[in-house]
Amino acid sequence: MTRRIAWTLVVLTSVLLALAVVPLAASLTARERVSYRDSQRAATRVVAAAAEEHLSDHRPPTALRKELAATTARGDCAAVYDASARLVAGTPCRAATGTEAEELVEDVLRGREPEPPENEGRLLAAEPAGEVRKPAGAVVLARSAAPLDARIAAVWGWAAVIGAAGLAASVLLSVRLARWVSRPLSTLDASTRRLGEGTLAERADVGSGPPEVRRLAATFNTMAARTEALVHGHRAVIADVSHQLRTPLSALRLRLDVLAADADDATAAQLAAAQEEISRLSRLVDGLLAVAHAEQATPSATAVRADEVVAERVAAWTPVAEERGVRLSADSGGAALTVASGAGHLEQILDNLIANAVDAVPPGGHISLGHRATGTTATLYVRDDGPGMTAEVKAAAFRRFGSRKAGGTGLGLAIVHRLATVNGGGVRLEDTPGGGLTVVLDLPRWPERGRERAGGPRSSPVPKKS
Repeated sequence: MTRRIAWTLVVLTSVLLALAVVPLAASLTARERVSYRDSQRAATRVVAAAAEEHLSDHRPPTALRKELAATTARGDCAAVYDASARLVAGTPCRAATGTEAEELVEDVLRGREPEPPENEGRLLAAEPAGEVRKPAGAVVLARSAAPLDARIAAVWGWAAVIGAAGLAASVLLSVRLARWVSRPLSTLDASTRRLGEGTLAERADVGSGPPEVRRLAATFNTMAARTEALVHGHRAVIADVSHQLRTPLSALRLRLDVLAADADDATAAQLAAAQEEISRLSRLVDGLLAVAHAEQATPSATAVRADEVVAERVAAWTPVAEERGVRLSADSGGAALTVASGAGHLEQILDNLIANAVDAVPPGGHISLGHRATGTTATLYVRDDGPGMTAEVKAAAFRRFGSRKAGGTGLGLAIVHRLATVNGGGVRLEDTPGGGLTVVLDLPRWPERGRERAGGPRSSPVPKKS
């Protein structure tokens, strides 16, 4: 934006300077030419007046010789012709004689006013001696054009200096104006981006820039403050309610256990069903707490070896899978892969995905985990050969309570989606060839120069089903 504003103002100023300075310089040049010509013609008339006294009045040429001497002293050349175009007097300099001078004389003797030409760097001027219609002779005066050229060069030189100074001032002011406008907008853009990435405490600078930008920054800060209050309030309510529900649920479970010990078979069966509902409610409370913690996550990216995390989670979940009659394996091929992720987030993502797959796959099924690298993106997947999902269920799977299977809470994939996006990645659901579901996780790769492990994957406890 700074460059666009600066270039626009510079181009506009350049056009205005060109429209103002060039015509002014041309006008001054024309005035200099006219003034120089008038001065030359005035000097020519003085010599013509003295020549008329000699040619018409037949007076001695004393005055004529005096004017010719003064003309020579000024550096000019002059020649006096009679009515028959015959040279009768002149200065030692012969620049006022020659073919062009003779043509001027013939025009003057015929009563015309010729256009003075330039001859060998000298301007020629011709004036009649006596009356214009019947002159007694003609005078030709040649004056060097060097002074006129010097004046014209000075005019254009000053015009160029003024234009350059104006353009330099325009560039300086344009850059300062562009920065004054664009810097606060760039800062506001960066603050908006950080707020969108989850930094709810981000605020914009309201002390710089035009008044409109300051008002925009103040409005942004008000919006950010309200958003932060709403989000924190929402998270706090979920966390507090979930936490407060744990104690009465535990107490209720204990009371049911006591009652079931002395109850008959029919009552014990009913109490067992009630305990199962309490267990499901407990898992739901734990899921809500996990969601609250995931939404509060604003991670600082560290280098995490994804291949090691996959191997660790497969080893941790294999006993659980074997109890269900499910085979769990990793088919990563042993290739090293480092991703940028928050500490512990990749482990939590894989735990939720494996738990969902173990619950969904029937006995005798198979779950495989793997990874591959594509450019700057690392792709991890959890593939199973279970019943899969319909297109409608897939569309709602990443929303809270969007996928409500028996015994689950519908929060596991919502937590996975939140943790994946907060780390700059994404997650999607695909059909497994031959039947089943494949969850594909995309995360940014750690730069090559930082491949050393900044923080090893930490083993996390096997979570409850979600």
